[in-house]
Amino acid sequence: MIDILAYKLVHLIGIMMLFMAMGASFVHAFNGGLKSENRWRTAIGITHGIGLFLVLLGGFGMLARLDIPWPWDGWVFAKLIIWVAFGGMTVLIQKAGRNGTWLWYVMLVLGLLAAYLALYKPF
Repeated sequence: MIDILAYKLVHLIGIMMLFMAMGASFVHAFNGGLKSENRWRTAIGITHGIGLFLVLLGGFGMLARLDIPWPWDGWVFAKLIIWVAFGGMTVLIQKAGRNGTWLWYVMLVLGLLAAYLALYKPF
């Protein structure tokens, strides 16, 4: 069996990749770049997708190692909703362009909320 620390490491690497990809999308969009002009678009998309997968893999691995049975608690479903929101974030960033500064703060709040839910498991 895989140790819970390995799942945590996979989860954290995925989070880093996810935020790195979204940060790159923000920089391009905030500088007025169009989607078609982004030379890094493929690399950003791949990093974003692999990051999402690793977050999910690590998260479900930790659920299994922590013996959290079905039906899951509310905090697990809340984290899945946040995961879906992060999945669509790069599309929203490119569509919003320079007007997407509010998404910067949404990303921060969602990240903080996900960390809070993971640490405190409130419901």
